[in-house]
Amino acid sequence: MKRIIGFIFAFLFLMSCKQEYQPRNIETITIKEFKMEDSSIRAIQVVDSTSVFYAGSNGDVGFTTDSGTLWNALNIRHQDSIVPHFRSLAFNGNDYFALSIGNPALMYKISEGDATLVYKEEDEKVFYDALTFFDDNLHGIAVGDPTESCASIIITEDGGENWNKIPCDNLPEIAKDEAFFAASNTNIATIGSSVWIASGGGKARILKSTNYGKSWQIFETPFVQGNGPQGIYSIDFYDENNGIAVGGDYSKPEENVANKAITIDGGKTWTIVSDGKSPNYKSCVQYVPNTNGKEVFAVGKTGVSFSNDGGKTWKDVSKDSYYSIHFVDENNAWLSGHHKIGKLILK
Repeated sequence: MKRIIGFIFAFLFLMSCKQEYQPRNIETITIKEFKMEDSSIRAIQVVDSTSVFYAGSNGDVGFTTDSGTLWNALNIRHQDSIVPHFRSLAFNGNDYFALSIGNPALMYKISEGDATLVYKEEDEKVFYDALTFFDDNLHGIAVGDPTESCASIIITEDGGENWNKIPCDNLPEIAKDEAFFAASNTNIATIGSSVWIASGGGKARILKSTNYGKSWQIFETPFVQGNGPQGIYSIDFYDENNGIAVGGDYSKPEENVANKAITIDGGKTWTIVSDGKSPNYKSCVQYVPNTNGKEVFAVGKTGVSFSNDGGKTWKDVSKDSYYSIHFVDENNAWLSGHHKIGKLILK
């Protein structure tokens, strides 16, 4: 019996050793750039290493399926005169949904080359910032700046066919000058039925729901905050406990003060990392798949940065300016930027 127990413990030890992350020897990081002259692109949805969809500032929703050799785009106009400025894009497993900023807020369902308006909101304060679907592809959520005393949050429970705005009675009260950033469609993250939303401006906080937005909590962070362009611009979660947030002060992009933080308790508390060190202001952060939450990339107008210890220390790898990055697998990612899309390859 002792011999069997000893064997079991030895086996479990060996298995844990095999699962432990070993830093990769990444020799080259290359970025291939594709010019998109008429559109500033902040929102992308990756399909695979050869295919990506995007939503742009000129009412365009486009894609490539051959690694960028050919690009196709659908140009959307509302009532022939309004050109939607899209900064949010989401996929429910069947159809794409693009959401515009400004008044009126317009959300379109993109299906087989056709665009159908599924949500419209008119208010002088309306400004939606990010959109995503949950893992089940039935529940979806979008967040925008407050038009009343709470965040503007709309949800769907039927895969995007119908959207409804959550009343302020069911949401935490927003602080003075607290809002959200439409920088990369990544100040919102979901796992299972949980969602995290990051704010900035007057306060930099995390709104969290564990039941598809039916009830909410709100948590303070030590991020730089209190001024309009300060706060959290992007968050990502490796699992339900471990997450990372980046941002800073958009008006002072070279500063490195309280602009990167990690959580190990599901977003309740946050710890500033690499304070005063690289990277500086960033608009998007993403975990690299299949690296046990250790490899992380962050991008912004100040360039591209990489961490292999969960965000505690960083290395600048490119000065190329991008708004957003989304990984296909551990070796391939797509990026979006001002009048461009990029393809990143790790070797």
